[in-house]
Amino acid sequence: MLQIENTIISLDIIDKKFCCDLSKCKGACCIHGDSGAPLENKEVKILEEIYPEIKPYLRDESINAIEKQGTWVIDKDNDKVTPLVDNKECAYTIFEDNVAKCAIEKAFYAGITQFQKPISCHLYPIRLKEYPEFTAINYHCWEICKPAVFNGESLKISVFIFLKNALERKFGTNWYKQLVVAKKMMQK
Repeated sequence: MLQIENTIISLDIIDKKFCCDLSKCKGACCIHGDSGAPLENKEVKILEEIYPEIKPYLRDESINAIEKQGTWVIDKDNDKVTPLVDNKECAYTIFEDNVAKCAIEKAFYAGITQFQKPISCHLYPIRLKEYPEFTAINYHCWEICKPAVFNGESLKISVFIFLKNALERKFGTNWYKQLVVAKKMMQK
């Protein structure tokens, strides 16, 4: 484990290799799972506010699910998450060339919103666990991400390198620079 500021980081973030390969997995992380994407409290409000802007990017079944359930829901673990379509894929999922992608992110790249997507999605395969004194940062190894592991190994890309933008978005540039320095010190 490694500590930077108020975070405790699993060394898997540094040691494990990972680089998404959508041509192989087809965006399976948007489709499989027990519930929708975990949401931070501020993201719940953002989704409520931007729903009208992202609605044109959504599929009809997604719109129906969101308008029936809401822009977010409470799952069986009492966590705030994105709603699902028929207990399957995230309601914000769209399909392009048989690949699951995010309508929120599509609207972001089109300049429609300032919100890229839920941070839990952006950070995947990292999962965060909030504790009163610190945030735990762990690597979530999931069978559906085997193509990303193989791709990361062949390209020699560590999880923290692959997720640089997401980690900086969540924890800041200075925090990320400290992680890079820690990695270099560990190599010595």
